[in-house]
Amino acid sequence: MFAVETLNQGPGSPGQLWMQWVPLSWQPAAAALLGAATIVAVFAGLFALTTWLERKGLARIQNRPGPNRVGPAGLLQPAADGLKMLLKEDIRPWAADPWVHTLAPLLKVVPVFCALAVIPFGRHLVALHLDAGLVFFLAMGAITEVALFMAGWGSRNKYSLLGAMRAIAQLISYEVPLALAALTAVLAAGSLSLPAIVDSQAGWYPGGLARWHVFTPWGLAGLVLFFIGTTAKANRAPFDLPEGESEIIAGHLVEYSGFKYALFFLGEYLLLFGYSAVGITLFLGGWRAPFAWLDWIPSPAWFALKLLACIAWFIWLRGTVPRLRADQLMHFAWKFLLPLGLLANAAALLWQATAGWDFAGASLLRWGLAGGLVLVPYQVLGRMLLGAAAGRPRHYRFAD
Repeated sequence: MFAVETLNQGPGSPGQLWMQWVPLSWQPAAAALLGAATIVAVFAGLFALTTWLERKGLARIQNRPGPNRVGPAGLLQPAADGLKMLLKEDIRPWAADPWVHTLAPLLKVVPVFCALAVIPFGRHLVALHLDAGLVFFLAMGAITEVALFMAGWGSRNKYSLLGAMRAIAQLISYEVPLALAALTAVLAAGSLSLPAIVDSQAGWYPGGLARWHVFTPWGLAGLVLFFIGTTAKANRAPFDLPEGESEIIAGHLVEYSGFKYALFFLGEYLLLFGYSAVGITLFLGGWRAPFAWLDWIPSPAWFALKLLACIAWFIWLRGTVPRLRADQLMHFAWKFLLPLGLLANAAALLWQATAGWDFAGASLLRWGLAGGLVLVPYQVLGRMLLGAAAGRPRHYRFAD
């Protein structure tokens, strides 16, 4: 049942006032239309804003001005870019499969919009309330991997196929630790419903600090693992190998131009927004305030601030971290992130099993046990992954 609660903050909210003019038999369809239109409009606008913020942010990191010609401070540059993409000619190779080549960019975008429907963006502000909302989101996110393979296969180009296969290997590899990281919050909340996971983080510690999952040892580990997996899923640096221009000339996007290319670009940003929003929901309290004395601020504002902070983090990461090699990428996923994900789940189970301890020093002991279960293997696995270079001092010199 697609039950839209968008803008449902009270009896006089805009959503309810709009629904009063709709006949009762049409209200389910009208509610679905309102929720879908709201999600598309908000995230399309956020996409345009983020492209401008990223180009300006990277320009500042690289000591250059960035967009500064179209509009004040280049603010209208996203509109100019969108118009250019709409007017560019759509060139399709003569040997390409026309249906697969055309459907691939649509399959990159549409499932992500569907996935955004289950995220609670505020109190009573969720378009689709599912008991297994997290599973639905991860399933919709996995469909985008099929889109990349369709793009490489349908282009009938060896470079495109090579790029698509490398992208599939990366995305499937990082899907596993990402799901394991999300499972830590599920074990703590006892539910796969995203609103229920937000509700499990209600309340305050002594001093007014929120009871977010990130303020636990297993929650901090899960947050770090989840955002590393998000970086790889969204093809962001340093995991942007599927589009490594210096290696495979843009990978699966070689034979795409115009609006089809723009749809792939949009899909990657939407995927970044979606996974960032889920990470906020699982570990950062969702729409809840960080301190009790700030609880008066509207819940959507808190969610928006957290989402913008995550986007700023990804922009900074792209501008400062170099790209990994393909072998480093795979080793990092299977030899480091996967074991840590399993240990983070064990730490979450241990934290829940010891929740009833009430003797003196119980809280400190719980922190020590759960934190040690993650930190000690982190050190061991890190040294194993680095091999002989782990204990060696680093020396830097200019190339001959």
